[in-house]
Amino acid sequence: MTATAPVPETIQGIPADIYNRRWIVLGVLCISLVLVVVAVSSLNVALPTIQETLGASGTQLQWILDGYALVFAGCLLLAGAVGDRWGRKGALQCGLVLFGLAAVIATLAKSAAVLIAARSLMGVGAAFIMPATLSIVINCFPFAERPKAIAVWSGFAGVGGALGPISSGLLLKWFWWGSVFFVNLPLVVLLLVLSAFLVPSSRDPEERPLDVLGAALSVVSLVSLVYAVIEGPGKGWSHPAVLGGFALAVLGGFAFVRYELAREHPMLDPRLFRLRGFSSGAASVTLVFFSMFGMFFLLTQYLQFVKLYSPLQAGVRVLPSACALLLVAPQGPKIVGRLGVRRTVRIGFSLQAVGLGILAFATYSTPYPLIALALVITATGTAMVMPCSSQHIVGALPLSKAGVGSAVNDVTREVGGALGIAVAGSIVASLYRTRAGFVDAIADPTARALARDSVGKAVSVARRGLASRQIPQSVHDAFVRQAGVAFNHGTQTALWALAGIALVAAAIVGAVIPDMLPGRAVPSHAPAPEPEPEADAATSPT
Repeated sequence: MTATAPVPETIQGIPADIYNRRWIVLGVLCISLVLVVVAVSSLNVALPTIQETLGASGTQLQWILDGYALVFAGCLLLAGAVGDRWGRKGALQCGLVLFGLAAVIATLAKSAAVLIAARSLMGVGAAFIMPATLSIVINCFPFAERPKAIAVWSGFAGVGGALGPISSGLLLKWFWWGSVFFVNLPLVVLLLVLSAFLVPSSRDPEERPLDVLGAALSVVSLVSLVYAVIEGPGKGWSHPAVLGGFALAVLGGFAFVRYELAREHPMLDPRLFRLRGFSSGAASVTLVFFSMFGMFFLLTQYLQFVKLYSPLQAGVRVLPSACALLLVAPQGPKIVGRLGVRRTVRIGFSLQAVGLGILAFATYSTPYPLIALALVITATGTAMVMPCSSQHIVGALPLSKAGVGSAVNDVTREVGGALGIAVAGSIVASLYRTRAGFVDAIADPTARALARDSVGKAVSVARRGLASRQIPQSVHDAFVRQAGVAFNHGTQTALWALAGIALVAAAIVGAVIPDMLPGRAVPSHAPAPEPEPEADAATSPT
């Protein structure tokens, strides 16, 4: 007789050993998520030091910052599909190893080219980490608790953006610029150990073949789109490289849709966008991060170049946003239970608009408590929108496609954030230059051109002049103040634009998004799925 394996005990459809440690697993995954998100926002304050140390050009500085976001966004769908096929825990751990290895290379970099390559490799690692975190969360929690778990995950996704400048400011106050990357190593080692013992594995039980060509087309389309969005403000939206990027993104996207429609087992079925919850959830995440990332991009510069705070002081003053996100996001299911999804989304986007509108009135004399209030209001609105929107995206797919669903959620977030920064940056850059007549007093034409280009370069020119004793302190202070006033003019206009977009989102998305969170939805064209367990092939880590 052949002995049969004992059936593992389950609680609400989840293996008992996984169910009992599900909140600990969520903590490990949220720390992994913050690691990835902080890497996006932490480098801004370190760029001046990196430029001086490595002698990086303006273009190289841009790609040190943007290479990470470009590769990260481009690889998300592929990484999510790989996790579904071969195991999400393995995808998480491979991503952590790549991220840690790239951090070592970045720490030891002696040239800007090496640092750009290291940041790009960090983006690959991040692309495997981020969708794995959410897809594992979905498989560890029973259906009734899943909205709250996703809400907590969403809160930490927003917190990372606010913590980046603080962590960099603290490190640069006491250590060298490479510490911004080196600090990731102990966290990566800790997370590898914790994930090995605590995080369960799951995968698509049907083991569908990986859609290689579909993955390649998705990478081409997303990389081209993000490249065009990143380059638009600097090169100009009519520049051939920018137009070519948008054209390649459209062609790649069209080819991706046609190819996926013809496949028996597509990586991402385009017909999912016929589902109102899936498409409106994706639009909601895109727009909420459009406004939030655009605001953070403007705020960190406003605090340093208009209010004249140090990087660390500026980072600390963003903390109210992180606190509001952490407090409000986990309450998402309760808020939706009282108000419904539509009213929650409308109120959330409206609060975003109010907070951004308050910030749009800020000048160099605005008291900080008013700025803090605006940050709390904006973050509260963001925290209301994120959880239910993400739930609509991931809830539209079966658990077997949790990795791809999580990747779609992450792609919309990254594309929305990149667009928000690009649009806000374009508005500020164009309006700053119209108010930059004060730079005509600079005798050196090279320095004058630099100061006219951006407020950061203007401040750098003034500091170099002061350090070399070419100008007295009084001239330096007056020049920096004029640069801040010119920048503030562009910032106010950009913030009004972000507030207007948030109001439009409140009206449109709030009207079309389904009022109930999804159950186990599948595409309307697909046959009814076979019953499947609440967790996909979930096994203990041992």
